[in-house]
Amino acid sequence: MDGLNLLPAFAVGMAGSVHCIGMCGGIVGALSGALGGTGARRTIPIAPASSAGSATSATSATAALDGAVRVLAYNAGRIASYMVAGALAGGLANGAGTLVLAARWQGVAYLLANTMLVALGLYLMNAWHGLARVEAAGNVLWRRLLPALRYLLPADTLPKSFALGALWGWVPCGMVYSMLLTALLAGSAAGGAAVMLAFGAGTLPMLLALGVAGARLRQAMQHPAVRAACGMLVLGFGVLGLVRYGTGVPHGWLDALCLGVPA
Repeated sequence: MDGLNLLPAFAVGMAGSVHCIGMCGGIVGALSGALGGTGARRTIPIAPASSAGSATSATSATAALDGAVRVLAYNAGRIASYMVAGALAGGLANGAGTLVLAARWQGVAYLLANTMLVALGLYLMNAWHGLARVEAAGNVLWRRLLPALRYLLPADTLPKSFALGALWGWVPCGMVYSMLLTALLAGSAAGGAAVMLAFGAGTLPMLLALGVAGARLRQAMQHPAVRAACGMLVLGFGVLGLVRYGTGVPHGWLDALCLGVPA
């Protein structure tokens, strides 16, 4: 799997990050301090007016920088969990690839991955919420991890922020599930980890911006028009993949726009 094949995973991560805002926005805001106190956005003054103001500005700048670093640590932990899950999925596929029916299961995985993208696109557009039931099925695992949160809150240090992100990376999420199906198609642990790294990197800009803009960005990105546009992009990737599989379109430039390679 080359870098070109990872572009769709990155794009899905960017478009789907409007969903991440709902799931991770509160934690990111709390880590950055954007939701603390009155919930106002923190700013870093460029030119203080007095010595007292200078001390206040320095304190504010330090707090803002500390919050930004903790947000980075949280996201590093979250993406690390995605990569571990992707490596497990890709490694499982690598083992299954030695079976006689390898071509058949690869085709099934490809169909499922792109069907999940269609479902995710409709979910983001608020057109169909069946994916929420898929997420609910993962709550069995999450309930077992939840008690560990009490040891990580408040996440006031870098190790705790990283650990919180690593734990949060296992929160039931239909978007992550769809990408894990794509990681299955990578055919190796390294390839599966690369898919999830590209996906996680796609979600990163939005969550980092959320740490700065706080509730304002969250409100803007939850606007129906924004969700509809992002949903249509994800839906388009899924439909393109299904059409490619059903019509047997030959490989080539289309590989750059499809998640995985059908058998």
